[in-house]
Amino acid sequence: MPALPRFSPRTIGIGAAVVTVLVWTAFIVIARASAARSLTPFDLALARICGASLVLVPWGAWMVMKDLRQKDGAASSLFGLSPLSLRLTAGAGLFGGVAYALLAYSGFFFAPAGHAAVLMPGSLPLWTTLLAALVLRDRITPGRAFGLALIVAGDLVVGGRSLLHAFEGGEVWKGDLFFMAAAFCWACYSVVARRHGLDAVRATIAITVFALLAYVPAYGLLVAGGAVVSRIGSAPWGEVAFQMLFQGVGSVVVSGITFTKMIQYFGPVRSTMITALVPGLSAFGAVIWLGEPLHWNLVAGLLLVTAGILFGVQKASAGGRAVARPAVPATATGCRDA
Repeated sequence: MPALPRFSPRTIGIGAAVVTVLVWTAFIVIARASAARSLTPFDLALARICGASLVLVPWGAWMVMKDLRQKDGAASSLFGLSPLSLRLTAGAGLFGGVAYALLAYSGFFFAPAGHAAVLMPGSLPLWTTLLAALVLRDRITPGRAFGLALIVAGDLVVGGRSLLHAFEGGEVWKGDLFFMAAAFCWACYSVVARRHGLDAVRATIAITVFALLAYVPAYGLLVAGGAVVSRIGSAPWGEVAFQMLFQGVGSVVVSGITFTKMIQYFGPVRSTMITALVPGLSAFGAVIWLGEPLHWNLVAGLLLVTAGILFGVQKASAGGRAVARPAVPATATGCRDA
């Protein structure tokens, strides 16, 4: 049989970076486009969880069995499907699996994709830095503080306008708050992953298993009781299948693997600088594909947030040595901030 082509680490790293940026950008644009179609935020979360579970739940069961064969007392939980303990699985899964998905998808039903492009990536380093300082006792250097100040200014430029319009009956501010709350939940998950040194793949499997076993039964009960509206039954099956494929397999599994590969080749600092392309690409993608207006405050917010992210990951001098400090953690896989 002919030998399979072997790619260099550089080729794999560049390819992983391209795929990661494209998937993260497409997530924002597609999620906003999906809000104008058939499914509700609860339905989109269900599609994301079920789609990812098709790949990650069997993977988790195989990983647990492999661990048990290799060593005694390997951590596992939830019927041997999660490769982490129940405490870590529940903690990470609640924030990174269930809460993040519900809040993020809910935001797209109120606010445009351009706001999500600024507020979700922009709020994430802010919440992560504050939580890491509080929980992990990380020191906030002057350079990082300046970068965070730029990010806060960008968030205020974008979200402040919609908050002012709330007095006129607008609802965009609700989406802005949902986006910032989603970023806060992912920051909580990232800090948990970093504090316990969780492996990226195991953490991603664990949050998916928890979401499947916790959210799906709760969703079914709430729909049956009339507390939650579901349009899964009336939506075109092609749309449901697409959401499972993209939101679950693409956004969770594929970008999780490619982000890990990107980190391995480029390191956390350069990887963060690469993913700083996502806010701008997402905002301009929304203008091109969704016809959203590009207001001056959105452009200003994008510039401030992108500058804040880039400034926060620059090498700062510490006693004559260059020390790299990434501003944001791995946002797709649960990989801890290195």
